[in-house]
Amino acid sequence: MLKQLLFPEIKELIDRKDWRTLKDILANWQLPDVADLLETLDESDRVIVFRLLNKEHAAEIFSEIEPDVQQELVEQLSNENIRQIISELSPDDRTELFEDMPGQITQQLLKLLTPEDRKETLGLLGYPEDSAGRLMTPNYVALLPNWTIEEALKHIRKSGRDAETLDMLYVTDKDEILLDDIPLRRVILTDLKASVKSIMDWSFIAINATEDQEEAARMMKHYNLTALPVIDEKGVLLGIVTVDDILDVIEEEVTEDLHKSASVVPLDMSYTATSSWGLYRRRITWLSLLALAGFFSSSVIAAFESTLSAIVALAFFIPVLIDSGGNTGSQSATMVIRAISIGELTLGKWFSVIKKEIIVGLMLGTSLGLILFLWGTFWKGGGQIGLVVGISMITIIFISNLLGSLLPIILTKLKLDPAVVSSPLITTVIDATGLLIYFSIARLILKI
Repeated sequence: MLKQLLFPEIKELIDRKDWRTLKDILANWQLPDVADLLETLDESDRVIVFRLLNKEHAAEIFSEIEPDVQQELVEQLSNENIRQIISELSPDDRTELFEDMPGQITQQLLKLLTPEDRKETLGLLGYPEDSAGRLMTPNYVALLPNWTIEEALKHIRKSGRDAETLDMLYVTDKDEILLDDIPLRRVILTDLKASVKSIMDWSFIAINATEDQEEAARMMKHYNLTALPVIDEKGVLLGIVTVDDILDVIEEEVTEDLHKSASVVPLDMSYTATSSWGLYRRRITWLSLLALAGFFSSSVIAAFESTLSAIVALAFFIPVLIDSGGNTGSQSATMVIRAISIGELTLGKWFSVIKKEIIVGLMLGTSLGLILFLWGTFWKGGGQIGLVVGISMITIIFISNLLGSLLPIILTKLKLDPAVVSSPLITTVIDATGLLIYFSIARLILKI
């Protein structure tokens, strides 16, 4: 009610340009009332009144007003004014502000933040956790197509000091929509009077801000890029991802996959910074599950106790059969997982993988089966035992190899991380399966 009664007086003070009196009156208002007042003023008056506000309260008042009014203020205030405001906003208010702004404004605001504030803001923005948007930097050099090369070089000298890289320059229109990328070399070797447009090929590689960081790494590797532009749904250039950032991503992803391959929940900090309790929590779950799965192997042995009692020699070959199966499954799983992770293997090629691994599994199984047949025949048990362990080795290796290659593909198809098909998990599954195969073949051949 107070602001409604005083509004005519406020308008009169603005018309008279009595800024001192106006500033004193607003200093005694409640901050939400000042925000409401700003929303009711004309665009030109709004900027003037906002400049009169106490700097300590400006950020809080700014966070109270509607997004469209915020955008108008951002477009009209100086960079220094905006820098002060957004740096004093709380992280969640700053994030809300950025989310409500068009891509062009977001890109400009990011440039005004300190590296620490920018990192925090990108982390809180609506980009997915491991997206290219979280990784990008807004420090790049953009050119307009109608500039001459001379104008472009002047702009590069002026703004290039803060750029993350100058190897590649980006051409945008007046709305910041990406049109092309141009190597610096092409610019400096072109006649000064020529236009930027004359050296454009209108072809570029870019990634959406919501795409996964691993996709950014794959694209940079595939196209041999040192910097990858990041755009929004409308094609507005938001920032770039540089090769040094991608190297960090690759290191993190490889570390995460290594942890998963050892059945360890990936660490969210360095090993040295993780406490003993933290390491325990990340290992005990999988170890408990694997131990529980190991009981199946014991159950299989118990179920075939009479077979072992009848021919004790069968027990001598259990370790080599089970270890060989586990190692084979781990090998095939590791190769397929790696091929998927680097983009070498796609789901469309799953049939060729199966065909190839069937052949490889038969070749491996036959080679190892022959060795075990000779070993069983001449070391323990004679020809029948040799036949049992030889056929068992062929079967176990074949199934282990096929299982190790198929599981990562199935998990990827289900949009799950194939790295969870770890060596310990494969080995545990093959333990029970291999024992079942071994004793079943023994019963069949030895008529026990």
